[in-house]
Amino acid sequence: MQFAGAEVYGEKNWGREGFPEAWWWGQAQGFADTGACVAFAGGLVTAGPMKVEVTGLVVRLPDGRVFRLGNPVVSPVRTTSGDEWWRLSGRGYGWRVEVEASAPLDQAFVLPVPLPSEHRNVAGDLEHLVGDLTVRVWRFGREVWAGTTALAALKHGGLERARAELLRRRLDASVTSAGPARLP
Repeated sequence: MQFAGAEVYGEKNWGREGFPEAWWWGQAQGFADTGACVAFAGGLVTAGPMKVEVTGLVVRLPDGRVFRLGNPVVSPVRTTSGDEWWRLSGRGYGWRVEVEASAPLDQAFVLPVPLPSEHRNVAGDLEHLVGDLTVRVWRFGREVWAGTTALAALKHGGLERARAELLRRRLDASVTSAGPARLP
């Protein structure tokens, strides 16, 4: 198959049984500086008895420079989040980045995720197609860029989180997907 000028998105399962216990993701464009872009992804990774949170963060500055943070040792990214917000803070290689994002919970799509061993899908992902995101970037202590956009795609994942949202919307907890409770 040949694609010319196509953009492709691929999702990766994080292990034998699909996705991790919890995960988060975001991508934002539409800043006043049109060349800028921010993307992040992370999750709670389990390896045997050990669990660790890992987040990767990539920023493309308006001048075209791109940098990546997320190595737990030399460029860690700390993430906190709630049902309607994400906060990330990372530093390394002379860079420091702070990201704050938000999207109303009732505007999220509930999407399915696979349970490979059971050969079925279940609700497991809350996807916001439009959210707000603010980013600030420093290089060696000097702010080099800050931007805000209302074009941020944001995601929270986790079977319990998705189930709780279905129940909050008074839907059957066995459905695998649902549209937003309220459109923007």
